[in-house]
Amino acid sequence: MASNNPLSSAELREILEFTIELARKAGALMLEGSQAIQRAGAGGVGEKKNAVDLVTEYDVKVEIWSVERSRADIRTFNCNVIGEESYSSGTRPPLTDVPTSASIQSVHGTTNFVHGFPNACISLGLIDQRVPVLGVIYNPFLDHLYTGVRGGGSYLHTRLHPEPQRLPLAPVAARPLPSLAGALIAVEWGSDRGPDAIRRKANSFSRLAGAPPHGVMAHALRSVGSAALNFGLVAQGAVDLYWPWDVCAGIVILQEAGGFVTGSKDVLHDGIVTEAILTGRRYLAIRGVAETPEESSIEVQKRIAREFYDTVEDIPLDE
Repeated sequence: MASNNPLSSAELREILEFTIELARKAGALMLEGSQAIQRAGAGGVGEKKNAVDLVTEYDVKVEIWSVERSRADIRTFNCNVIGEESYSSGTRPPLTDVPTSASIQSVHGTTNFVHGFPNACISLGLIDQRVPVLGVIYNPFLDHLYTGVRGGGSYLHTRLHPEPQRLPLAPVAARPLPSLAGALIAVEWGSDRGPDAIRRKANSFSRLAGAPPHGVMAHALRSVGSAALNFGLVAQGAVDLYWPWDVCAGIVILQEAGGFVTGSKDVLHDGIVTEAILTGRRYLAIRGVAETPEESSIEVQKRIAREFYDTVEDIPLDE
């Protein structure tokens, strides 16, 4: 692709077809790895950061295979390819004016993957003009496939439904979300278990779940163990909010389902995912919500974002 023009709808559809095929084949590799790990017990498991943030031979293998396939098969679109494991280890090329950049997050939910807990997936995202435009998230254990293309909607594909289901799945396109009270919020402990990080997270979770006046009494907190799958659940409407780190594919899927994505506490919470937010590695995801007589949908989402950040503590990023 010689110019820096945005990818066309036809080109995005072609890339989506390839990406779905890639995700399913990588998912088969994940299943193979999970079976091998269960047979081997603790053998073959290394460390990414500490004993909680596990990395395995298959974690790296899935990324390397996916990156090589991507470089070979989407070279006609002049794509840069970035893998999560290499990004986490310090290889962080900046976004450029090259038309597209593929962000590959190998095994999302590595700890789940190692323990045989069936909430792990591969996450494949595409960035065009420095904006997320395509996302594919595939959980091979449950055969759940989330897809989203900017301007084309987002969908959930499962073996129980022959036709893709438009997201969100709720009978009503968007349900009300009056406040954090009563919300189902996805959170994760992350890999940084140092005393300061644990204290800040524990305090934040206590304020979200606790009764007034010291908390906002959210309905419940959930830890799925995978940032990408949490994004899919918010897009689906099964979870109201998610406070994540590091995901690209989920942004597109959630936005196309009417969801709201913003960055850290200090950014402008207007629902526009700027390059600074995209590369900032800290996000807040809110499902699509119904408008009220007093507020539009995005005004509700922006208010919920402010309420959330007024409740939790600032937590330094895991490096």
